Amino acid sequence: MMLNYDYPLYRPPSEAKSTIFQVTLGCSFNECSFCDMYRSKEYSERPWEEIKMEFDMAAKQMPDTKKIFLADGDALNLQTDYMIKIVKYLYEKFPNLERISCYAMPMNLLKKTPEELKKMHEAGLDMLYLGIESGSDIILKKVTKGATSQTIIRACRKAIDTGYILSCMVILGLGGKTYTKEHIRGTAEVLSAVSPHYSAALTLIIEPGVKDEFMTKFGEPFVPITDSEAIDELENLVANINAKNEIIFRANHGSNAYTVKGTFPQDKDSMLEKISWMKKHPEVIRPKGLRGF
Repeated sequence: MMLNYDYPLYRPPSEAKSTIFQVTLGCSFNECSFCDMYRSKEYSERPWEEIKMEFDMAAKQMPDTKKIFLADGDALNLQTDYMIKIVKYLYEKFPNLERISCYAMPMNLLKKTPEELKKMHEAGLDMLYLGIESGSDIILKKVTKGATSQTIIRACRKAIDTGYILSCMVILGLGGKTYTKEHIRGTAEVLSAVSPHYSAALTLIIEPGVKDEFMTKFGEPFVPITDSEAIDELENLVANINAKNEIIFRANHGSNAYTVKGTFPQDKDSMLEKISWMKKHPEVIRPKGLRGF
């Protein structure tokens, strides 16, 4: 059985073994200058009759499904009652289902009341993936994120406080050479304030489809960081994260020149030792031809 996907289709790396259902298409915001994931699509919310048919077909073919990811980039923009209807039905159809997750934008979390978020979580929406990108308000404005560091912190805390497992992404190099210090300092502050359950560090790769827009919106010459500067950013980020709770941290995405992973706070020193070792052994770098955003 083949699900009738509307491509392109994206999901977090940790959802590689999940069954994916597109309950929305595209992204309702779609203005982040570094992201071209959904530029080819108009945002829309799929009707119940369509997705129910896909749920029913998939349940017959893949009854042992344990994880489901709700795509595209904006499932949390759905009306609360509609999301609850979707989630409850999926748990009815898939008896071995353990987790349902989706992407979340700060603005979508802030639009929902705590009661709405709790109801969706109680129905079975378990995990949210949110892009912090940067903790610097200067950079967030330059890349048209549609959020400030404080609204990101509020949104993330709201998700955690209402029961969700939260995974947050940040992007090394997003401020270029000019704003590298502000970028890392602010990003470490936001991650420390939020203490998400998971955090992943990616490295900026500007896709051709959004390059002109990114450069124009940045408002001044953007000078990309080098690989050595990327590992400096990674080192400074790890050094300045002071987590209140455990954060499972990964910088092993395919966009990264160097790979490190561990759990804050207990693995902080060992991660810094690993980074220090990698800086002395540039031969362990991931070749540029093997990197992708």
